[in-house]
Amino acid sequence: MKRRNRRIAFVTAFMLLSTLILGACSSKSGNPSAPAGSSSQSPQASASQSPAQEELFTPVGTYPIVTKPLTLKMFAPQYASIENMDTNTYTKYVEEKTNINIEWDLVPDNALNDRKQLMLASGDYPEVILHGNLTKDEQMKYGKQGVFLPLNDLIEQYAPNIKKAIENLPYLKGSITAPDGNIYALPQINECYHCNYAMKLWINKAWLDQLGLQMPTTTDEFYEVLKAFKERDPNNNGKKDEIPLTGSDEMWAGNIAAFLMNAFITDDYVDKDSGNFLFVRDGKVDLAANKEEWKQGLQYLNKLYEEGLIDPAAFTQNADAIQQLGNREPDNIMGAITTALISYAVSPDDKHPRHKDYVTLPPLKGPNGLQQSLNFAGVSRSQFALTNKATKEQQIAAIRLVDFLFTEETIVLQEHGPEGNSWRKATDGELGMDGKPAKYAFIPKAAEKTTHNDGWEQIGPSLRTYQYRDSWMAPQDPLAEGAYEVRLKRESQKYEAYASDELYPSSVFIALEDTEIAAQLRTTIRDYIKSNMAQFITGSKDIDKDWDSYAKGFDGLQIERYIQIYQNAIAVR
Repeated sequence: MKRRNRRIAFVTAFMLLSTLILGACSSKSGNPSAPAGSSSQSPQASASQSPAQEELFTPVGTYPIVTKPLTLKMFAPQYASIENMDTNTYTKYVEEKTNINIEWDLVPDNALNDRKQLMLASGDYPEVILHGNLTKDEQMKYGKQGVFLPLNDLIEQYAPNIKKAIENLPYLKGSITAPDGNIYALPQINECYHCNYAMKLWINKAWLDQLGLQMPTTTDEFYEVLKAFKERDPNNNGKKDEIPLTGSDEMWAGNIAAFLMNAFITDDYVDKDSGNFLFVRDGKVDLAANKEEWKQGLQYLNKLYEEGLIDPAAFTQNADAIQQLGNREPDNIMGAITTALISYAVSPDDKHPRHKDYVTLPPLKGPNGLQQSLNFAGVSRSQFALTNKATKEQQIAAIRLVDFLFTEETIVLQEHGPEGNSWRKATDGELGMDGKPAKYAFIPKAAEKTTHNDGWEQIGPSLRTYQYRDSWMAPQDPLAEGAYEVRLKRESQKYEAYASDELYPSSVFIALEDTEIAAQLRTTIRDYIKSNMAQFITGSKDIDKDWDSYAKGFDGLQIERYIQIYQNAIAVR
């Protein structure tokens, strides 16, 4: 999928609503490390406008934002697919609409994080970080230092669209508010229903039908289905070449074990960059990977592996290997695959009709009666922050500009360019992804250009709600050409009723003093769990003989401190 349709993310941040930030940000050349308390003004007083500011700004909600040109320097990525951000049609639209001139500080997309960290550490940063992929740790660290300014009062006075979003989206305020009560950054809100339920297993329904099998509902039934896939030649080629179950850690939610482990105990390992192997029960945080239920899950997975039901390559192969496997000719050999998107294996278009053979498998019920799915909705990172280089006028102008970016009018233009180019208004009878009358429709093109200059794609903070995504016209047949997202949404609906209440929330701020040790412990503990998990599943370690020493090994990894840090984090939410 394209960058803007992939994962989708959001987040934000925090710290120190103090008077000192005023002093630090009152000058464009202000010292980023200026100490707290350097200004005697209260935050409330600092947010009010002087007569000169009242003359400069139009009333909130009207445009242009300023009565005379004002310049903001903004840090953002340069996507290879966008030709020129200065001459970009959408840049010109925003500048003309707001009377704010944008001076870009651009960095190649793949170097954004390195450049961001360098500029923040050196003090050589602009007034506005428009798209910074800001972690919660960065928000707290630079908020405490006074580099990032608190946005609370600016939002309250100048940003009605942002304020409304915070009020309407139940997860948002808690996800972007630091432990000190401050909001230091604003996310790109891109609500994606099928992303929330990323941990899926796709099963070959054509094979089930061929063998006269029902959709499995328990781990035992799933075992019997995989055995049938292996032994009963469902692809009818006279060979035992079928691979019952495969996956890849390089795919989103492609880990071979996580979907099945959730029939025994909560496993939040959705990809190689996430997962802390913790769960929350009755408000208490605990580790999943040393429990008896985890051991039972490993025994089940080892049984599948030992009987040749799990692809041995699933633990080492990359996403390209999955594509080759899914498109193997002349016969399909793939029975089931763990992944958020079937498109990792087979392109969902009419040129590749094999994709129609697969449907998602609802959560399986384990031997102890557990049947759950994981909902990953939330905000993990943010994009926009104001730095202490911004004058008071620039602060007001910037938050009002971001408030403008939160309107539906700008979101459509930002992502798709001018009307009539790649999109149009929907006509009567055209339906959106939710089956209701659509508002917008894409204009088919003969060939997709590799570059464009008529939009920002998804750069910067914005507001794309479920309702907005649903408002785009889509074929109602989920298997039709162009209906892939409709299909993903409908397949994901199978998981909603089973959403677990034990998943540790992804949008939690770890206390600043604990962030470094938490990161170290998390890496060490995750590596220990993943390494032992692979060995137990493949049989290089004996679960019965080696389990006790494995469980004891957590004592040397400061597991109690790890759990306590995450317990403290949810206690202050």
